[in-house]
Amino acid sequence: MNTITEEKISNGEIAPQSLLQKYLLTLSYIERLHRLLLDVVKDEFERLRILDITSVQALLLFNVGDKEVTAGELKSRGYYQGSNVSYNLKKLIESGYIESERCSVDRRAVRLKLTDEGRKIRQIVADLWQRHVNTIADNDLMSMDDLEQLERSMHTLERFWTDNIRHIY
Repeated sequence: MNTITEEKISNGEIAPQSLLQKYLLTLSYIERLHRLLLDVVKDEFERLRILDITSVQALLLFNVGDKEVTAGELKSRGYYQGSNVSYNLKKLIESGYIESERCSVDRRAVRLKLTDEGRKIRQIVADLWQRHVNTIADNDLMSMDDLEQLERSMHTLERFWTDNIRHIY
């Protein structure tokens, strides 16, 4: 397999670029984008003067949505790691954003759903995403095809990493 690709640099010359360099650059983008996403959400809540919730907690509320879920379901969907989701759910329950109720079938499981306050936070995040989509469309920043290709690429990378984790054990 050829690990060298060619890339035009600003003066029109062609510079060699290894697959490893591209992969490492992609990894650094993923890390930076995740931090930026959290900052975007944090800034929105600071702008609204809602300071009792973190960006991670706001995204958790958004991902719970209108469903009734367990912490295990949130983890299995790949949204959160174990202690992270447990800590944040505890804080959201204490703050009145999430209601919890023991499952009647499996007493170990706790069913979670948003309170009215939790739904308000979820709506703030949904409105933020809608504003982003409107700005992207209005300024022709990305097309539907661009986003679909990006989604396919991220899905492929996710599948590759998941397969690698499974092969370790």
